[in-house]
Amino acid sequence: MDLYVCYGTLGPVKHHPCARAYRALTAAGHRPNVIRTYGCYGTDRFFSGRRAIKDLTGNYKVPTLVLEDGTVIDESENIAAWAAQQAPDTPVMDVS
Repeated sequence: MDLYVCYGTLGPVKHHPCARAYRALTAAGHRPNVIRTYGCYGTDRFFSGRRAIKDLTGNYKVPTLVLEDGTVIDESENIAAWAAQQAPDTPVMDVS
């Protein structure tokens, strides 16, 4: 699975949707491939990563999760809900 984010997954969960989505996925045992799209606000159209997101979702906003089967889940709240419902049966060991 690919998780498209702005510049990364750091920052306070309360204020950063990309961090919120990433932490929800990892807390549920998922290990997404994180893809940085860069850009923000009015500059999104200048970044190829954000243009790719617009092709997928119709908007420039991230986070966006793309599953192996091509399913697209947009917005941190929806990603967190999916992560909680689809938690792997076997815990994944974090080796970082």
